[in-house]
Amino acid sequence: MALIESTIAPGGAAFKANRDGMLALIARIRDLEERARKASAASAERFHKRGQLLPRERVALLLDPGTPFLELSTLAGYMFDNGDPSKSVPGGGVIAGIGFVSGIRCMISANDSGIDAGALQPFGLDKSLRVQEMALENKLPFVQLVESAGANLMRYRVEDFVRGGNIFRNLARLSAAGLPVVTVTHGSSTAGGAYQTGLSDYIVMVRGRTRAFLAGPPLLKAATGEIATEEELGGAEMHTSISGLGDYLAEDDRDALRIARDIMAGLNWDRPEPGPSGSFKPPRYDAEELLGIMPMDHKRPVDMRQVIARIVDDSDFTEMAPNYGPATVCGQARIEGHAVGIITNNGPLDPAGANKATHFIQACCQSQTPLLYLNNTTGYMVGKAYEEAGMIKHGSKMIQAVTSANVPQITLYCGASFGAGNYGMCGRGFHPRFCFSWPNAKTAVMGGEQAAKTMAIVTEAAAARRGVPVEQDKLEKMQKSITFMFDGQMDVFATSARVLDDGVIDPRDTRAVLAETLAICREAEARRPARMQYAVARP
Repeated sequence: MALIESTIAPGGAAFKANRDGMLALIARIRDLEERARKASAASAERFHKRGQLLPRERVALLLDPGTPFLELSTLAGYMFDNGDPSKSVPGGGVIAGIGFVSGIRCMISANDSGIDAGALQPFGLDKSLRVQEMALENKLPFVQLVESAGANLMRYRVEDFVRGGNIFRNLARLSAAGLPVVTVTHGSSTAGGAYQTGLSDYIVMVRGRTRAFLAGPPLLKAATGEIATEEELGGAEMHTSISGLGDYLAEDDRDALRIARDIMAGLNWDRPEPGPSGSFKPPRYDAEELLGIMPMDHKRPVDMRQVIARIVDDSDFTEMAPNYGPATVCGQARIEGHAVGIITNNGPLDPAGANKATHFIQACCQSQTPLLYLNNTTGYMVGKAYEEAGMIKHGSKMIQAVTSANVPQITLYCGASFGAGNYGMCGRGFHPRFCFSWPNAKTAVMGGEQAAKTMAIVTEAAAARRGVPVEQDKLEKMQKSITFMFDGQMDVFATSARVLDDGVIDPRDTRAVLAETLAICREAEARRPARMQYAVARP
């Protein structure tokens, strides 16, 4: 055993300051999530008057009671729809996450039709594409609860229309991959969005509420002069008796969700087996202490072994080559019995650290051990000595290893994730299976002050070449502007809003989230869906 000894002083001033800062960030995130729930719930009277359930009520009834639901990307779209932070509603108009339906772990996506009638939002598109990608990679059935007004024509962007086609392509890919697509169409499914229903393997429609058509009555009249009611054009009874689009006719939302659960129960699908055999011990230190480990200033050093000690079984961590490239920490551990290789940073990545990480990644691939990256680095080392030592060459080997790894990779942004260090530590661009952030995380090509100083030096050098003086007031103004621009885009309220992670988690929930994602990955590796050359076509 290689137990990590705690060096944390919970009674110290630095710990208290870190803890207070972290709790303030968590509170801000929870407030934003609650704002989205309240914005949707504000439509409750209208929904209930129509005999409908609110979107979150639908998700709750779909899920198996008492089972975990890993909600994803709750900050998506924050600050995009409104420049006023006090009014912006996050979530992208989509409720998405991984949960259990009739004992089967599924990806669930629901239009939050309590907000703007479920109209597609730009970062809602990114969120939808991401959860489809996760379903494909983790071999999860896809359950969608549809009720959307379609694209918001007042905010029309041609790029959203073009990229939006990927939603429909992915539904066909899911079906062809042997991953059932089960859809409950609770309300509108219009124009291109009608294919969100049509590209499903099992379709449940609600009498008197479902509306699925390529052109609604206004567009139909404008285009052809034909007059028809919504029910005649695309109602549930028509589609389940005449067009054949619908497979099941439900009386109301509750009945529709019951049918969806029955469909899932009837699938010949492997239910998750129990986790790794043998009992496991919890960490020796309190998860509450994770609140006070990470400083709010990413420039301050931290020993990431103290984080590891509070998330792995029995705080047992077998570190590889601790004296070689010591700022890069690599080692083996278990999380709720799941074997995992951990790579993290106690500073920048140097040539020795990059070489060690490369070796460790390849060794984990050999033993088929999933990899966990705990990002806390300002990047790869720079300078003459490091260039001569082959920093580019060795950093490139690490990036190649991350890219080529054949085991599940999970990324958690715990502190800074700057420059090419973000790439070497399996940042979002390298398609980790799951990518989460702590509330204090920062992601950027470099720090704001560093970027400002770099541009100031470049500006002064350019002026010197031209033989003209530099106006110091303009130079200072430029530096302030650059610092403001960089600092405004690096925190989780900017990055998670842009769906550059899969969500922000409370540090105290880290072990539970990682155990859940490792279980999902383990099931995916064992599962062998019946792949086909084509998706299941409608009759």
